[in-house]
Amino acid sequence: MSEPSARASVTISASCADVYALITDLPTMAALAEEADSMEWLKGSAARPGAVFKGHNTNRAKSWTTKCTVTHAEPGRVFAFDVKSAIVPVAHWRYDIEPVEGGCRVTEQTWDRRPGWFRKPAAFATGVSDRTGANAKHIELTLQRLKAKAES
Repeated sequence: MSEPSARASVTISASCADVYALITDLPTMAALAEEADSMEWLKGSAARPGAVFKGHNTNRAKSWTTKCTVTHAEPGRVFAFDVKSAIVPVAHWRYDIEPVEGGCRVTEQTWDRRPGWFRKPAAFATGVSDRTGANAKHIELTLQRLKAKAES
């Protein structure tokens, strides 16, 4: 896989298992993520490879849904999923969790997988013309919210 289009890390004073549980709990992650309003399982009911969930997203007056397929689910270590809009690949998201002194380090990263022809319609549908820049900001916000939630 190529370099991610956006990435950030945070150190959290909580166990890898506890942080993984927050990341893989769809209602919790929807509350922590910037554009997500809600998420629900469509196939399966827990984080495991092949499970599918639907994301409901908004940005100001724009709203859209995505279909996400879990690609990696290693408790306490990795959670990753591919995102599609209808049948069009949109992104790959990954959370890596590693133990550190006093807690864990979480790295959230994403790879933009949109085909070139899809970028303008996606920008119109989401209200975001600079998806890479927006994702970089959103990752920072999500990780700070995750840290606050895990340490509370």
